[in-house]
Amino acid sequence: MRTLGVRVAVVYLALRAVSAVLLVLASRDQVVMPDWTGPTVEPMDMTVLWDGSWYRYIAEHGYPHVLPVDPGNGHVSQNAWAFYPLFPILARMLMSVTHLGFPVVAATLSLLCGLGAALIMGQLLADRVGPRVALGTVAVWGAFPAAVSLQIAYTEAIAMLVLCGLLWALVRRNWVVTGALALVLGVTRPIAVPVAVVVALVLLLRWRRRAVDPIKPGEYAAGAFALVASAVGAVAWPLIAWQVTGVRSAYTETMAAWRVGNVITPFKPWLGMSQWTFRDFAKGDVYGPVALAALATTIIVLTCGPWATRLGPELRAWCLAYPAYLAVVLDPFTSIFRYAIPLFPLVAVVLGGAWVERGARHLWTKVSLLVAIGIAGQAMWIWKLLVYVPPSDYPP
Repeated sequence: MRTLGVRVAVVYLALRAVSAVLLVLASRDQVVMPDWTGPTVEPMDMTVLWDGSWYRYIAEHGYPHVLPVDPGNGHVSQNAWAFYPLFPILARMLMSVTHLGFPVVAATLSLLCGLGAALIMGQLLADRVGPRVALGTVAVWGAFPAAVSLQIAYTEAIAMLVLCGLLWALVRRNWVVTGALALVLGVTRPIAVPVAVVVALVLLLRWRRRAVDPIKPGEYAAGAFALVASAVGAVAWPLIAWQVTGVRSAYTETMAAWRVGNVITPFKPWLGMSQWTFRDFAKGDVYGPVALAALATTIIVLTCGPWATRLGPELRAWCLAYPAYLAVVLDPFTSIFRYAIPLFPLVAVVLGGAWVERGARHLWTKVSLLVAIGIAGQAMWIWKLLVYVPPSDYPP
């Protein structure tokens, strides 16, 4: 397994080097933005565009104690409470120690966290689908079009590190570590709710096996801690926002500032976006919902079919709970590519390595093809989304 770790590290860092070259080339096409770049655009400025500027603001100034309000409509304006604190807090601490600027510190922190996530992911998957498929999965995941966000000032990398560690602990029934990481995830990125669902489901499955695999009193206590900690992690950040600002709905009102009409509506935005995506077709209002249903069906079939058996209940539950959560809380747009990053177990299924009695056929041919497609997608992601073209543009 030590050899697997070395291979995972080499593959992952090689892919990040390719992404870095693309970022350097893209910096030549990025215009000067007073709030994001310096008087000239340097390659490191590419790491603090869009949401990266919010994390830089938090690292340098913290969170507002009074929610800003748009005088035009009376709704809460976009503000820092939409962005979770662990990443900017760690960046600020490292800035104090190293005396380096936020772009260098944040990009390095993301790179190292992404590497850590890849190493844990490789070990986690190797135990389920074997080292070859695990390495191939990490390669395809690391080449995913939105994987560039794993080395810029975004929280994808640190969230993946915590998530992979949590799933690794959950698979091994290490309830204390699972609960501790669930608390950490609660201040890392808004994905703690589906994690709490997965933890509860796995605990239920463990309890149902108590007749053939008795549960000791210590495991009952540890499991209870994991369950409570997961629930706390799911609501920790909204409660902190309430405590600091004095407004009970501070977090939800802040998140609504990014939504159409300043309202968070479950499910419906997905239908509207599907129809908008197919707006140029004569029957776009029909094709869109059909495509959306096909996407949901594909995820369910990939996760629930016999081809995913070796993933185990923990990873399969995650692949269902997380998309369901996104359907409830997310207004789907171009950021959906970043939100797909945590669905890494499905890559092992696509590669054909999650069957109980079958190996992945033509594994490296499929991996090579998907990596090539992913790198081409990274170029599109960078130039179409990350690079900002005034006066307005689609966000990454």
